Amino acid sequence: MMPHFHADDGARIHFTDTGDGPVLLCLSGLSRNSDDFQYLRPHLPGIRMICMDYRGRGKSDWTGAETYTLQREGTDVVQLLAHLGLGSVPILGTSRGGLIGLGLALTVPDVVAGLCMNDIGPVIEPEGLERIRDYVGVNPGLPSFDTAAAHLEKGAYGFANVAPDRWVQEARTHFREESDGLRINYDPALRDAFLEAFVVPMPEAWPFFEALNGKPVGLIRGAGSDLMSRETALKMKGLRPDLNWADVPDRGHVPFLDEPEALQVINDFMAVV
Repeated sequence: MMPHFHADDGARIHFTDTGDGPVLLCLSGLSRNSDDFQYLRPHLPGIRMICMDYRGRGKSDWTGAETYTLQREGTDVVQLLAHLGLGSVPILGTSRGGLIGLGLALTVPDVVAGLCMNDIGPVIEPEGLERIRDYVGVNPGLPSFDTAAAHLEKGAYGFANVAPDRWVQEARTHFREESDGLRINYDPALRDAFLEAFVVPMPEAWPFFEALNGKPVGLIRGAGSDLMSRETALKMKGLRPDLNWADVPDRGHVPFLDEPEALQVINDFMAVV
């Protein structure tokens, strides 16, 4: 049986728990799941990686747009840690996962030992949000994984020099095959939640970042990202001179995390957390 627990509202939340050694809690992007970290896993053999599928994604229950919020997902993270008997843990957060980590740092600081952010920070660029709005919750209307791979490559803003088989793997990760073509592998109602959350511009979250003072912080940024600007990264570095930061060349939003620059940040983060 695959690992899961039940949140306090009864939702069945799936997670993976692999490896031995120090714990790293991995939180995925908006429409993604624990497979966000499939490329990273082989590079961290001495780490216990715990990866959660947010509700409505992966193998977790679909519970409706009104529950697909950062606050509810943060609560689910806290309840997962309680289920596993874990206290303070380092967090690796990809995009939305980094926002959840920032929220926990401010509201439940005792569960956050440190935060390594993958292409996310206190300021989110509107251009990146507009691009996400175009596709989140929308079925691709494509007949096969090969055509989806080509579609992903063409639309991958800021990416270059990615092996073709990586795009095929991405297509197989983010879509499922049905008789009438490919469909997204998460609740389409996530689109409604996303649009509702961004009816008004998202406020900057510098107090959340400052809540990490005294804790290790890392930042992996796609050099071509349209969601995480270099200016924001520089301000983060100014506030936290100890920020372990690398720009990953030929990557937009988000790096795959098996790039040498990304691995260096993660390994350095785990060495001090």
